[in-house]
Amino acid sequence: MAENKCNANDNAKNADQNTNDNANNANKNANSNANKNANSNANSNANNNTNNANDKETIERVKKSLNKEAMYGGHVDLKMYHIPDESLKVNKMTDLDSMIKSSLTNVGISADGDAGGNFLMYNNKVSHRSSSTEGLEIMSVKEALLKYDWLQDYMWKLVNPETDKYTAESFVEDSDGYFIRVLPGVKVDTPVQSCLMIGSEKALQTVHNIIIVEEGAELEVVTGCLTHDNVKRALHIGVSEMYVKKNAKLTFSMIHDWDESVEVRPRTGIRIEEGGQLTNNYVCMKPAKSVQSNPSAYLEGEGAAAYFNTIAVAHPGSVLDTGSKVYLNAPHTKTEIISRTITIGGEVISRGDIIGNAPFVYGHLECNGLVLSEHGSQKAIPALEAHAMDVEMTHEAAIGRIARDQVEYLMTRGLDENEATGLIVRGFLSAGIEGIPEILKEDIDDIIKKTADAS
Repeated sequence: MAENKCNANDNAKNADQNTNDNANNANKNANSNANKNANSNANSNANNNTNNANDKETIERVKKSLNKEAMYGGHVDLKMYHIPDESLKVNKMTDLDSMIKSSLTNVGISADGDAGGNFLMYNNKVSHRSSSTEGLEIMSVKEALLKYDWLQDYMWKLVNPETDKYTAESFVEDSDGYFIRVLPGVKVDTPVQSCLMIGSEKALQTVHNIIIVEEGAELEVVTGCLTHDNVKRALHIGVSEMYVKKNAKLTFSMIHDWDESVEVRPRTGIRIEEGGQLTNNYVCMKPAKSVQSNPSAYLEGEGAAAYFNTIAVAHPGSVLDTGSKVYLNAPHTKTEIISRTITIGGEVISRGDIIGNAPFVYGHLECNGLVLSEHGSQKAIPALEAHAMDVEMTHEAAIGRIARDQVEYLMTRGLDENEATGLIVRGFLSAGIEGIPEILKEDIDDIIKKTADAS
């Protein structure tokens, strides 16, 4: 069964265009000022409050958005959660206890293996950060703001704190997170590992991350997000702003392993300059109460490219509302958005938006879903917008079930029905992970196998 749509909601379009305009204008200023020192007040402001606009008037204005519902995703009552005091400090990743180490392997993080660098955040506090690569900087955002006056020019430029109550909460809480920067021309050979872990029941984890890949540099980041075994209910709000400079390359892979009552609200903005390239991989195979994520990428330089791959499984009781939005703002920019989703009883909403604002751009959307339970549902919402001549943008969406003849064929080859179904599911999901780093493929294949066997 195939379904093709070209759906553009007027309200969403206007809201996103405003966000795009704000991000573009703000980033032009950031780009011109990034290499200059801020005025003498910057350091003192950073010591007191790390938000870019930290005056009382701005904070009070943002507070008005604490009750502003998000454009997508179900309602979450922020009052049901609290900012936890519990923290965890380790000098080395190898110092973590065996239970946490085991949990980290479920999200592609090795506490014992080699990595270009490591970052661990437990609840809302930094537990560990280290870099083993020359030219690679890893520290907390608050540390970085004290070190670099110019970092204020990157804060809250790609994500508007007044977007919804989740961004407002992160702004008002003055959230910390990881700062990862690769110096110009440096190519980091091994992935950087970052882990965001919730360790307290009913905790509200707010995170603000910044990644800067300077001109000609290359970086791979593997981020694992998870809950401690004793946590059943929590809320994660993750704000991330990524800057890919001229001819730079960033591969960013995120794997989620939440509990079935955890709610997740990432908010991500990405700016890609001339000749820059982003590959963004998102994997969510474990149960979660709800996930709503729709990162926006702004391709501002000629020849920039962005690739988004999503693999997700909705378990009974789960609602996964995921997607990507890409603005092709310069000639000869390119994007591909690919998603492979399965429902075994939960609800899946797959979004994809490509906005062509310049000539000679290319974009392709592909949303494929399987329904493996009569209690599950799938919805694909691809949208294409062209605001210039000589654009090429396409989309395809398909939702269906496993064909019985495929199962029967495999059964004639000696597999039982469950084994045949599992093999088909693994093949379907694996088709969507071409851009994932080799170091992660074995871990993800193992997750896919377990999920397929369970289905």
